[in-house]
Amino acid sequence: MTIPVDPQATEHPHASEREPLPRRDPRLEQQARNRLHPQHLSALQALGRGAATPQERWMGPKGVMRRNPHVGHFIAANGRKRIDRSGRSGPVAAGAGQAAVVAKARVLPLVEIASPAFLIAVVPDMTGGRLSSHDRDVLGLARQIADADPAHLGAVLAVTFGTLREEGDAADSVGLGAAGADRWLHFADTLHDGYAPLSQLAELEAIDTRLAPRLWLLPESRTGGGERGRRLGARLLCTGDALARPSGNVYQLEGELAAIGRGELAEVNVTGRSGNGQQDLTRALTRILLCEAECAEPVEDVRHAALPLEWEAASTAHAVPDVIEDLGPVAVDPSAIALGEAEFILSAGNGIRDWDGFHRAASLLGATEGASRVAVDDGFMPRARQVGATGTWVTARVYVAVGISGAIQHLQGIQRCDKVVAINLDGGCDMVKRADLSVIGDAGAILASLCQQLEAERGAGVDAAQAAGGASAAGQSSTAPAMSSNPSSATLAADAA
Repeated sequence: MTIPVDPQATEHPHASEREPLPRRDPRLEQQARNRLHPQHLSALQALGRGAATPQERWMGPKGVMRRNPHVGHFIAANGRKRIDRSGRSGPVAAGAGQAAVVAKARVLPLVEIASPAFLIAVVPDMTGGRLSSHDRDVLGLARQIADADPAHLGAVLAVTFGTLREEGDAADSVGLGAAGADRWLHFADTLHDGYAPLSQLAELEAIDTRLAPRLWLLPESRTGGGERGRRLGARLLCTGDALARPSGNVYQLEGELAAIGRGELAEVNVTGRSGNGQQDLTRALTRILLCEAECAEPVEDVRHAALPLEWEAASTAHAVPDVIEDLGPVAVDPSAIALGEAEFILSAGNGIRDWDGFHRAASLLGATEGASRVAVDDGFMPRARQVGATGTWVTARVYVAVGISGAIQHLQGIQRCDKVVAINLDGGCDMVKRADLSVIGDAGAILASLCQQLEAERGAGVDAAQAAGGASAAGQSSTAPAMSSNPSSATLAADAA
């Protein structure tokens, strides 16, 4: 039997109609595997696995974080490629005609805890109205405790007092959400501003009564945290809470942190410094912890909601005895402040030629003087004023580096400063890359101009005060003839003038 066959089915397609066979390009695949190859991105895109932007960091096969040296660099003013170790490269490299690599602001994922199983209360110092590095460490420890048990997620409650500095968005003006806070209670009236331990203690006691936080965490510091915690502990002990005895100088928690979420505080121990910091003391966990700096890593990868809570101030509802009066800060000579405790430092380096002008600027600004190792070795500044890993590690809120290029030892010593201002001729030096604000120019001329502006503003203020005083005296002298019939009134008017 003959089976009919379609002749078109047996015909082979023309060569132009055939689909091309997939061919591998070993060189292209090798470039795609090598993250450090200059053509890595184009090779990935050619293979259909490409990314629009280069990957700066990735986890290596051995669990070590690797970094791409081809990302994060810029062209310095002298035309040479510089690696940005600070991650803050910007338009300072625009002098060579090539665009600088500008670091993009990270958008952190938002975490919201709607119904927490318990609360961890944190009372940061907020020195100067801002979160300090110590405050962030304490909030990081509270975050570890709250997230220890996924079945019993807790929330971190931040309690702040007084005037705050505006940073961040309107809902989280001081960065508490980025530091790990889920709830936020703020008392901004004048009754809680400054040194007001009794009114603040009344609020903390009311929070403990109404919200019942599982633990209280405060920074062990001289700016309020240690005193607040000990006052709160004494008040709660008087009410019969045996676990309210404060644990001071805490830097480590031992045991299963998830037990805190289940309410089993006896399963966890706390270790703190004792004996003037010479030995460790381990004790049972209490409800009030006064934490040392670097007790935990601060929160960096996520941000929390920091939802503000509505609260009726207990100190206004119930009269608090006014037995302590805050007379304000005491005037202190900035030159007498130790570098490790100074909040405003004006530091000089090898770029300073007019040292009299530098001392004059520090005096007018009210800043504590510091210096680099080169300036100290040359004999311009005493050894006690050296800043850096080989000198003093500083934690100033504002650090002004004048004529300092930024050696690695110096950058290590200022890494915990909040804001760094650099004045330098070299727009590509490491200090300029580290700084939050840079002024490129001659250091002596910039300091001289700054001194002139400060003196002019202060002179204008004195002239205005004198003019106001003269006008008041003239107004009162015009009423003197009408009061001349009464000798006592005339005498009072003359004394007032």
